Amino acid sequence: MSKETIRVVVCGDECVGKSSLITSLVKDTFVENIQQVLPPITIPRDFSSSKHSPNFTVLVDTNSTDMNHLQKELRRADVIWLVYSDHYTYERISLYWMNVFRSMGVNLPIVLCCNKSDLSNSLDAEKIITDEFIPTLKEFKEVESCIRSSAKDKYNINQAFYLCQRAVTHPISPLFDAKEGNLKPLAIEALSRIFFLCDKDQDGVLNETEFLALQKRCFGRNLDINDIGEIRSTVNSIAADSFNDIGLNLEGFINLNKIFAERGRHETIWGILRTFNYTDSLSLNEKFLFPKLEVPSNSSVELSPIGYRFLVDLFLLFDKDNDGGLNDEELQNLMKPTPGIPKDWLETNFPQTTVRNDQGNVTLQGWLAQWSMTTYLDYKVTLSYLAYLGFENGVYGTLSAIKVTKPRKERIRNNKKFRVGVNDRTVFNCFVLGGSGSGKSSLLEAFLGRQYSEVYNPTIRPRIVVNSVELKGGKQVYLILEELGDLEPAILDNDFRLQQCDVLCLCYDSSDPNSFQHIVELFETYPFISKIPTLIVALKADLDKQQQRLEIQPEQFATQLFLPPPLHVSSTWSSSLIELFVRLVEVSNNPNLATPGLQPEINNHDHLSNAVLATSAVGFASIVTLWIWKMTFQKSVQQL
Repeated sequence: MSKETIRVVVCGDECVGKSSLITSLVKDTFVENIQQVLPPITIPRDFSSSKHSPNFTVLVDTNSTDMNHLQKELRRADVIWLVYSDHYTYERISLYWMNVFRSMGVNLPIVLCCNKSDLSNSLDAEKIITDEFIPTLKEFKEVESCIRSSAKDKYNINQAFYLCQRAVTHPISPLFDAKEGNLKPLAIEALSRIFFLCDKDQDGVLNETEFLALQKRCFGRNLDINDIGEIRSTVNSIAADSFNDIGLNLEGFINLNKIFAERGRHETIWGILRTFNYTDSLSLNEKFLFPKLEVPSNSSVELSPIGYRFLVDLFLLFDKDNDGGLNDEELQNLMKPTPGIPKDWLETNFPQTTVRNDQGNVTLQGWLAQWSMTTYLDYKVTLSYLAYLGFENGVYGTLSAIKVTKPRKERIRNNKKFRVGVNDRTVFNCFVLGGSGSGKSSLLEAFLGRQYSEVYNPTIRPRIVVNSVELKGGKQVYLILEELGDLEPAILDNDFRLQQCDVLCLCYDSSDPNSFQHIVELFETYPFISKIPTLIVALKADLDKQQQRLEIQPEQFATQLFLPPPLHVSSTWSSSLIELFVRLVEVSNNPNLATPGLQPEINNHDHLSNAVLATSAVGFASIVTLWIWKMTFQKSVQQL
């Protein structure tokens, strides 16, 4: 990751040539007599440098006898340029300088520089490498690289300066363990993910087209046939046949990057990693995973056509047996470049939340429905997983895979606030409420096309399911059904949570004379729900209908609240189920059709009817209040 400014602190014993190195670098000439300690010098970036080079590099000279100044500068440093010039000052590296750095708690990359190479010959150079550089690299993990230099001959001055910059912009320590001689686990994990994403046909190898595409994407240039041949022979020398005529396998790709690290070409590895948005800590960049998105109040977030297309292609690529469903192995393979199945999916018992085939595998319909629900409930999860899965689309990135709907507005009619429908939405959320045993869970199962079960299991934890609904005219939308379980009181008392609900489905068992009581109590206990469009549903309609043990019957209740009459639905009547789900979407789109207490729009000549309706509403409220009072009184008497 690029830094605006890098501070390089030049350390070492007296007379090793620290100031001379800085002067030769800046003036491009050797100066005989210079002051003992130079002031800090700022060097701007060369325009020919890579985009990861710092805009400015500050060189800070130090005096080994001024420990206060040295400690102050070391705490501000990004990298240490440690200089020695002979055997005595070399011995001081391990005996003194490394101890100084560690005692201060300084954990910075170090570039070790053997200066005054003009005083040595070629034999001395080989001896320095074998007897000094290699042992130091093995003993001290902080030392990233070693180099010989000469301020007098201007030998390797620019190279040493580049190594200092590279130690910050392209650090080797996160990538390679010099003692073990291997890439570190996080580096292997990141490179494995990149290999997976570049293997477009998922055949386990990068063919020539895929390999060249990776090269072009990361470095902006193609390889010729000689370059590919050299890479092939190098990789195969470590693991035979890992780069054959078919392509480069994962083992060969990891070995290739290991060779880059061993040969000091770790900027090549970083070029790959940073192209795929990895940070210096080898985690994916937060801005890449969670790009900023402004979502206005009362707007929702949905997948765009581009997002749906990507998810369809992904499904088809990993449905290896072409059975129209993702089995556990295929789903696991698809999720390899991610942290795994999203946490929210596991908490809601995926894949039971969506459509599956007879073998229990998630169908394409269920796959798209699940992501539609995820995007609606928490779009940040979708954005992060699109990034993990390799979604690419120019400058807008993953944001082009989603869209923000228009804000939902409110109006007032006869002193009653009500929502106004939004015409660009395709995902809707419904809370399914009702008394215990009313058939809510069976309704959710039927929504996913599953068979009715006689076994009764009370819902304790909240349940959520999603499926597509085809409206009149053929338009397809997605409907989310939530059964709240034990969290029902807390959610219905939370105005913010209710704003996320588009429609209420109030269920009662039409064959149980006590079932509707729960719905009446909901309106008395939770006044917030009167803001939400509502449908009343009489479930188990295939059984004998029972008169409810209330002063007011469901039909009257609906009429007094200006709601549509109860829908009679049975899990065994497929047509009634289809009608219910379509009606739930229609009411979500047109809240004025079913908002509790909202009188229909009436023409001017219908004032008399309006007055009658208003009187009826007052009478209904009185009946409900009287009934609640009576039930409370009876319970008190029973307790006495």
